Amino acid sequence: MSALSEDSLPQSTRPERSPLDRPSSDHQRQPPGDRSLLPTASSYRWNRPNYSRNRRRIEIWSFVGRFLFDLWLNERKWSYWGGYSDAKLAARRRRMAIWIRETFLQLGPTFIKLGQLFSTRSDIFPAEYVEELSKLQDRVPAFSSQLAYEIIQEDFGKPAQELYRYFDPVPLAAASLGQVHKAQLKRGEEIVVKVQRPGLKRLFDIDLGIARGVALYLQNHSKWGKGRDWMGIYDECCRILYLEIDYLNEGRNADTFRRNFRGVDWVRVPRVYWRYTSSRVLTLEYRPGIKISHYEALEAAGLDRKHLASLGAIAYLNQLLDHGFFHADPHPGNLAVSPDGALIFYDFGMMGQITSNLRQKLMELFFGIAQRDSDRVVQALIAVEALAPMQDLGPVRRSIQYILDNLMDKPFEEQSVEAITDDLYEIAYDQPFRFPATFTFVMRAFSTLEGVGKGLDPDFNFMEVAKPFAFDLMNQGREDYSNGILSELSRQASEVSSTALGLPRRIEDSLDKLERGDVRVRVRATETDRLLRRMSNMQMTTNYTLLVSALTLSATILVVSGEVWLAGGVAVVAIVLVIALLRLMARINRADRF
Repeated sequence: MSALSEDSLPQSTRPERSPLDRPSSDHQRQPPGDRSLLPTASSYRWNRPNYSRNRRRIEIWSFVGRFLFDLWLNERKWSYWGGYSDAKLAARRRRMAIWIRETFLQLGPTFIKLGQLFSTRSDIFPAEYVEELSKLQDRVPAFSSQLAYEIIQEDFGKPAQELYRYFDPVPLAAASLGQVHKAQLKRGEEIVVKVQRPGLKRLFDIDLGIARGVALYLQNHSKWGKGRDWMGIYDECCRILYLEIDYLNEGRNADTFRRNFRGVDWVRVPRVYWRYTSSRVLTLEYRPGIKISHYEALEAAGLDRKHLASLGAIAYLNQLLDHGFFHADPHPGNLAVSPDGALIFYDFGMMGQITSNLRQKLMELFFGIAQRDSDRVVQALIAVEALAPMQDLGPVRRSIQYILDNLMDKPFEEQSVEAITDDLYEIAYDQPFRFPATFTFVMRAFSTLEGVGKGLDPDFNFMEVAKPFAFDLMNQGREDYSNGILSELSRQASEVSSTALGLPRRIEDSLDKLERGDVRVRVRATETDRLLRRMSNMQMTTNYTLLVSALTLSATILVVSGEVWLAGGVAVVAIVLVIALLRLMARINRADRF
């Protein structure tokens, strides 16, 4: 949510102003912005402070049930009118993706945020879902200013009249987690007050408790749980969501971000007023600016759009490579430009961090890509936990080599971040790749910044701006690598010398064991083991079939003889054996597919 967007709400949603709310003539609001994207209040059944656990359970599981049924139906080729085709499957996925996005909007704040997080998991969800979920916007109807006053009084123990000279009841922006009001302190400082939506913590507790049951069901599912760590995904989402509704954490993020750019005069970050900040209320310095996607306003202010595009990319590269602490949601609503051409960053609820250890691993990945060495890339991906280790990495290695040979054939500065990201996501879906949240946040931020840059300057190329940073990174990496290789060579030389000295003795011991017959060789053939297991299962299937046939025949004879109760007992035993037979056949079928 942009903290300082000047978009206003429809007139029908505006509450009556009190004396506290009336700004002086020096603080008149700007004209309303575009409200075409603002949904109506009737479309949001969750816009209330109190939530029923049972009602939420019914709503969430109803969505999950229909979603799983649609997934099952999509895999049944007989369900396609006029015959199955890949185009028809893709069309169904697009319709499902739109329905999922609309349902998440109706389910409310928790699922809006979950959808935004899922839009970064292209290793799990198809491209149609990722594309549609990335459109989730959390500009939603505002709650009343009276509720905002109540939250402020609960958190600070004082009424709003004692804290502010005035407090505008019409929010500058309203989002799924909270809304931002313009205000003025008693001392005269102009500020913005971000107030959390009432009952949000309780809603998160209810929804995420129900979502845990959904994650457990998916984890234990024979098909959808295979190769997916749904509980790990659930834990990661919980961690991110609970951090985002802790405004004290957001304030600390803003301070850290501000300190990182304290020596850069073209980056501005609003100052936090800690005396007026709590876990549900965040007070920031009022720093108005021109939204970076309002191109006409930028030109009217005499600002160089091409220069601004480069500054945005440089600022993000500094965050990523120099600070290791970066803004994970740099969409145009969170980035503005001051009248003198400086960049203003807003909203620090979702931040990413890269440790020095991870940076070294990413450097290894970068060198592997630069050298087009698929083996090195595979090992680096495993090291950064972006690839699940497995016995047969051949198919993955061939896919990566294909990427290196076909997608990286252009010069570095001619590459497109969006194209590379799309290709990576297309290859990653339903494969053993498991992109960490940090990786996907970085890639999505790169794509977003490239889009913003092209809007400012049609000739903008993010890779061209990043080229000097990449060269510096490679030079630094080579120095670190050279220093590291010397110590590694000395370590290996020491190991080789000790091994070489002990080698004759080990050979002599091995020959003695061979002469005494103490060495046993065990050979295991995987294919032979598989055939033996299959033969055993088929034999059990035959035995079950014979038993069921004999029991069925016995039950029939008993019915004819008038022994109905005895025949019923025999039939029950036969039914139990039939169930066991069906389970055995399903196991054989799964083994064949594996």
